[in-house]
Amino acid sequence: MEFEYWQLLLFPLFFGLGWAAARVDIRHLVKESRSLPRSYFQGLNFLLNEQPDRAIEAFVDAVKVDPQTVELHFALGGLFRRRGETERAIRMHQNLVDREDLPQHLKLKALAELGQDFLKAGLLDRAEAIFDKLRGTAEDEDAKRNLLEIYQLERDWEKAIAIAAELPDVASQKEIAEYYCELAAAEMMRSHRDLARQHLQTALERNRKCVRASLLQGDLEAQAGNDLLAIDWWQRIEQQDPVYLALVAQRLLDAYRRLDRRDEGLQLLRGYLERYPSLDLLDVVFQLVLESDGADAAYRLVRDELKRNPTLLGFDKLLEARLLVAPPETRADLDLAKGIVQGYTRRLARYQCDNCGFKARQFYWRCPACGGWETYPPKRTEEFDLTP
Repeated sequence: MEFEYWQLLLFPLFFGLGWAAARVDIRHLVKESRSLPRSYFQGLNFLLNEQPDRAIEAFVDAVKVDPQTVELHFALGGLFRRRGETERAIRMHQNLVDREDLPQHLKLKALAELGQDFLKAGLLDRAEAIFDKLRGTAEDEDAKRNLLEIYQLERDWEKAIAIAAELPDVASQKEIAEYYCELAAAEMMRSHRDLARQHLQTALERNRKCVRASLLQGDLEAQAGNDLLAIDWWQRIEQQDPVYLALVAQRLLDAYRRLDRRDEGLQLLRGYLERYPSLDLLDVVFQLVLESDGADAAYRLVRDELKRNPTLLGFDKLLEARLLVAPPETRADLDLAKGIVQGYTRRLARYQCDNCGFKARQFYWRCPACGGWETYPPKRTEEFDLTP
């Protein structure tokens, strides 16, 4: 291809056109920046200097000067909500919702933010009304997510089940099974056993490994005087998730006692303790061995278990067992040592959520911090153990 010298004339032309376009963009940018209130730039400066309180004050002044700064309204409302200033967040987002000149997509966004404000403030009925209104709009999926959370907080499990069916990527079958367990537990409180059984059967259909459903089925049979059936349901937990056996150890013991088959129960629970070490299982087996075989056998049980699983909680149990067999002249010292160790174990022993790490003294089916279901293994943890 031959090069024509006249083509060289195009280079300065293209350069000139680019320079002119850049000048237009720069003028437009300068014009826009001059239209912003000075307090807006002060707010940015405070943010860069990590002074969020002064930044918020400056942004509030900017909004007063120029009410058209819609995105600034959204940013401020979100800041207020995160800081716990829900009343200010509500006013900010309500102001946007009430504006007649706001485009529809921004009005929907403002409405969604207002619903979040009400949810954060604990005004669940008002939040529910807003998210109901947003169903079928561009904010539909987020609205359903928030409605699911509201129904769980309100313990409206029927509605939770209905909306969970529309959110397969959010609510798993495991969680839906838990909703049915909640319904069953409520019916058990009302002595509606047939309805409770129906809910538990549905829970197991949704999640065959639902430990809670098996536990409650056993409770239903025990209430009806069917201890053998109750034992069968509780034993199924070993196949579902053996760590939860600690929750039914005392139930199993009581059922075997009622059947006058305590030795069989002891053998079963000792087998569980051997395979699935747990302080709560140890507590139950210790008490049973103490009753059936005496203090020396109970002490040996705890000592052997501590050798297998050396923990401070186990050591506290060993001191308790040792006190039962110790000569009178040493009991005062052992009691003192136990008191010191127990002071630590009370602070250390916690159930911990596998999802968010939140710790609590009591067991929860649903984590109060992150809202996860079955994320609390019923196994108390410690900050440290006695492993050499």
